[in-house]
Amino acid sequence: MTNNLDTLATALYVKTDDLLKAAPYLAPWRPAVGIAPRLSDAELVTLAVMQALLGFTSERRWLRYARVQLRHLFGYLPQQSGWNKRLRQATEMITAVMRALAADTTLWTDDVWVVDSTPVECGRSTQTVRRSDLAGWAEHGCCASHSRYFWGLRLHLVCTLGGLPVGFALTGAKADERQSLLGIFDADPTLVADRPGQTIIADKSYYGRDLEDTLTAAGLDLLRPARKGETERPGARLFKPLRQTIESINQTFKGHLDLERHGGRTPTGVTVRILQRILALTAAIWHNDQTGQPTLRSLTTYDH
Repeated sequence: MTNNLDTLATALYVKTDDLLKAAPYLAPWRPAVGIAPRLSDAELVTLAVMQALLGFTSERRWLRYARVQLRHLFGYLPQQSGWNKRLRQATEMITAVMRALAADTTLWTDDVWVVDSTPVECGRSTQTVRRSDLAGWAEHGCCASHSRYFWGLRLHLVCTLGGLPVGFALTGAKADERQSLLGIFDADPTLVADRPGQTIIADKSYYGRDLEDTLTAAGLDLLRPARKGETERPGARLFKPLRQTIESINQTFKGHLDLERHGGRTPTGVTVRILQRILALTAAIWHNDQTGQPTLRSLTTYDH
């Protein structure tokens, strides 16, 4: 196999189709009697990944492009309204495919994770903030590492050192990073159930006796830099190079996958567009791993 966009699309389609045949309950519910969709669920997932990898933030532009350039892969493409509806009904399916791909990589068993959150801006003007359907979930927040204020959400990520996302949460901008991390593990207990001694590397904001006690009880070891006034903590010499890893992963989402140009205007719309980008990175790492590529997080062969 080679690692270009067509081979990734083909491999992803086959993997998703096999998964949905083995577990049809993962697909969105449809009545037993009715018109069968002309675009299959596996094709929907594949198209969603290709859209994110090719950098199309506009659904209309994406479908116009696909009708011209991707007819050799897809016999039918819906109109924009149909695409929008199908995609927003597929959040649970996309999450399930994401987990299946991640678990099928050599990175899944890594015993070191890095955690962090990154802003997901959702609007800038006062009128947007007042009228948006996201009001109440999206909030005004501050990103200290980039010295910026924003209105929107935060994407909390748990990743391997190779950049594979293994857990995530999307919260308001002011959500406590510590509680969000625990929420990721509470929502998916199987993630840590069989990983005694798993190490988590975090920054100074993941502090507190309650957090460390909870993680220790779950068999997780937290490494973070010492805060002002604290004594030096174990593993301090590792933090600088490994902390840069999570910043690099965040930059992949923002620079290559246009995380903050998602274009979502409703909670469901934002959620599925963020999921598209996490799935796209997961699919690229999965395919690079399957084809024996030296750099698993490389997207350069898929973005054109």
